[in-house]
Amino acid sequence: MGAISRHESAEGGERMWEILGDGGQWIVSLAVLLVAAGAAIVVHAVLVRVLVTLAGRTTSRVDDLLIRYLRRPLRWVLIVTALHLAAEPINIPAGLDNLARHIFGILLIVVVAWLLIRAAYVLGEIILLNYQVSAADNLRARTIATQIGVLRRIAVAAIITVALATVLMTFDRVRQLGTAMLASAGIAGIVLGFAAQKTLGNLIAGLQIAFTQPLRIDDVVIVEGEWGRIEEITLTYVVVKIWDLRRLIVPITYFVEHPFQNWTRVTADLLGTVFLYVDYTVPIDAVRAELKRVLEGTALWDRKVGQLQVTNASDRTVELRALMSAPDAGTAWDLRCHVREKLIQFIQREYPYALPRLRTQFEEFQNRSSDDA
Repeated sequence: MGAISRHESAEGGERMWEILGDGGQWIVSLAVLLVAAGAAIVVHAVLVRVLVTLAGRTTSRVDDLLIRYLRRPLRWVLIVTALHLAAEPINIPAGLDNLARHIFGILLIVVVAWLLIRAAYVLGEIILLNYQVSAADNLRARTIATQIGVLRRIAVAAIITVALATVLMTFDRVRQLGTAMLASAGIAGIVLGFAAQKTLGNLIAGLQIAFTQPLRIDDVVIVEGEWGRIEEITLTYVVVKIWDLRRLIVPITYFVEHPFQNWTRVTADLLGTVFLYVDYTVPIDAVRAELKRVLEGTALWDRKVGQLQVTNASDRTVELRALMSAPDAGTAWDLRCHVREKLIQFIQREYPYALPRLRTQFEEFQNRSSDDA
C-alpha cells in the first residue's frame, strides 16, 4: 500500500506540473528558492542573535571577533547552501538544470573562500589581543604585528588563487587548456618564471622582512632622507608615515637591497643632542648647571643621560654639545627643542657677553698713523 501511495503521489506531481505548464514551473521553482533563501536568512539572524547574547555574558573578546568577522560570510554560506538544497527536488526546466548546478557550485566556492579569508583575519586579531602596539614597551607587539600582517596577506592571496583556480577548473574548456599547458610544462615554466620574477621577488622580500625583522609596524625610520614611522607593510610595498602626515610609498624590495636607518630596531629610547656656539668668555660650569636644572624640570627626560661637553673650538666660537636621553624619537625631538630654547634664554639673560661676537683690533693701524705724522 505504501508503494502504491508513493506512486500515486508521483503521478499526481507530474500531472500538477503538466497543468501548470512552463510558466507555472518557473513560478513554483522561483517561489521555492525564495522561501529557501528567506529561511536561511531567518536561521542566520536567530543564530547571530543567540551568539551575541552568549558573547555578552563573557569578558572574552574572542567571541566578539568571531561574530564581527564571520557573520556576513556565514549568512551567504547558509543562503547558497539552502538554494543548492532547494534546487535538488524541484523540477527545473529542461536545459537549465546543469547551468543552475554550475552556478550554485561557483557561488559556494566564492562564499567559502570569503569565509576562509575572514577566518584568517579573525585568527590574526585573536593572536594580537595579547600584544598591544600602543603600549609603552611595544617591541614584541610590533614584531608580532608585522609577522601577522605579512602572513595574513600571503594566506589571503593563496586562498584567492586556489578559489579562482577551482572556479576555472569547473569549466571544461579551461580544464582542457590546463591539460594542454601541462604538456608543455618546460616552456610554460620558463615563461612563468620570467613573468613572475618581480612578484616572486616581492613575495620573498616580504617573507624575509616578516621573519628577519629589519623593520616592523610603527618603527621609526629614515628612508630617502625622510623621517617617519612604518604605517603598513604589504607584499609589494611599505607605507611610511612622514612626520608632516605625508605618506612615502616604498617598494618592499628597497628595504632588502638598500641601507636605511631604523631608530627603534632594538629599543625605542634615543639620545638627543643640542649644539650651541658661544664666545670664549662663556662660563661653561654655569651652562652645565643650567642644563641639569632644565632636564630635571621636564617630564620629557628619562633621567638616563644628561651632560654638557665642549666638543669643538674654532677661531671665533666654542661649540657646546648638550647630550640627553629620551624614551622614544618623538619625545627626544621635543626634549631637544625644549633644552635648546631654555639654554639660549639663559645665556641671553645671564651672560649676554658670551654670545658669538666678532672682534676687531686697531692697535697696529693706530701705530702706523702716529709714525706717519
